[in-house]
Amino acid sequence: MAKRDYYEILGVPKGASDDEIKKAYRKLSKKYHPDINKEPDADEKFKEVTEAYEVLSDSQKRAAYDQYGHASTDPNFGGGGFGGGFGGSGFGGFTGGFDDIFDTFFGGGGGRSRNPNAPRQGADLQYRMNLKFEEAIFGKKETIRYQRDEECATCHGSGAKPGTEPVTCSKCHGSGTIQVERNTPFGRVMTQAVCDVCGGTGEEIPEKCPTCHGSGHVQKTHSVNVTIPAGVEDGQQLRLAGQGEIGQNGGPYGDLYVVFAVEESDIFDRDGSEIYYVLPISFVQATLGTEVEVPTVHGNVKLKIPAGTQTGTTFRLKGKGAPRLRGTVNGDQHVKVTITTPKNLNEEQKEALHKFADASGELVSDGHGGFFDKMRDAFKK
Repeated sequence: MAKRDYYEILGVPKGASDDEIKKAYRKLSKKYHPDINKEPDADEKFKEVTEAYEVLSDSQKRAAYDQYGHASTDPNFGGGGFGGGFGGSGFGGFTGGFDDIFDTFFGGGGGRSRNPNAPRQGADLQYRMNLKFEEAIFGKKETIRYQRDEECATCHGSGAKPGTEPVTCSKCHGSGTIQVERNTPFGRVMTQAVCDVCGGTGEEIPEKCPTCHGSGHVQKTHSVNVTIPAGVEDGQQLRLAGQGEIGQNGGPYGDLYVVFAVEESDIFDRDGSEIYYVLPISFVQATLGTEVEVPTVHGNVKLKIPAGTQTGTTFRLKGKGAPRLRGTVNGDQHVKVTITTPKNLNEEQKEALHKFADASGELVSDGHGGFFDKMRDAFKK
């Protein structure tokens, strides 16, 4: 089966910006995540979305994909047409794309590598919140607590012992990169790499902070107040901006996604804002009509059952359903009537039913006989 176009998978145009691609990926990855979506094909779709994002979020891989399509992701891409004199596998056995060739030989393809000192947003976190059926209907406020990396309060993120400061890296002199000489099929060339002393930050920490040991961040229990909107459903999520992990190089905190797990009700079924309830009534109530009390999430209400109601008849209680998330009104509650058959009748009840059968001309073969049975027996005498 042919692989789908990566842009089509993410639902973005070919000229989409990095932010548009990231936004599309976040939406789809949450939608198809196996922990949330229990559909049989959710896992495959999640992998497909992740693969598309890994290519399109990388400027070099995306450029290669735009030019060569899925062939650019083939492990042998770029290795078949330049074999003469170099072992038959491209440049000395190199099997990557042209961008990787430039990365390897010339230190990042002429300045296209990412700046290791650039601010980067922290990682997103996920929190699973269990809700009772009624809590999801009406919403609530709750304080949640979870572990996340935060700025070290001792060194305020510098990583240095209080009273000291980081110093310029002695190896890269603050650039974050170093020149490395490598042997290539073209001879010995100089390439650019991340400094192995400072890790690309351009700074060294002579005396590290005793609390965070030079990392600039520590894991702490973080609490946040969450307002759960009325009408949420099982599997839906709420995004809390800036409540995720701490960013790098002064970047912003990531986000927290609160995923709701809603318990089922013992008596109600729910589909969005619509609620369904099965009401059992007796044969007499259905035949003669009556008025009964019906439970709803908003309290008991009276429902008139017309005479002659048939089993399976559904009545609607307007506005007695769940709130609509993006609306100002409630859905409805649907009450489906089922007629129950009585068991263990006493003699008086049996006699009354036989009289009803006689009056209706119905044949009852339980030993009592109906109207026509009695007439037949009379003629035989």
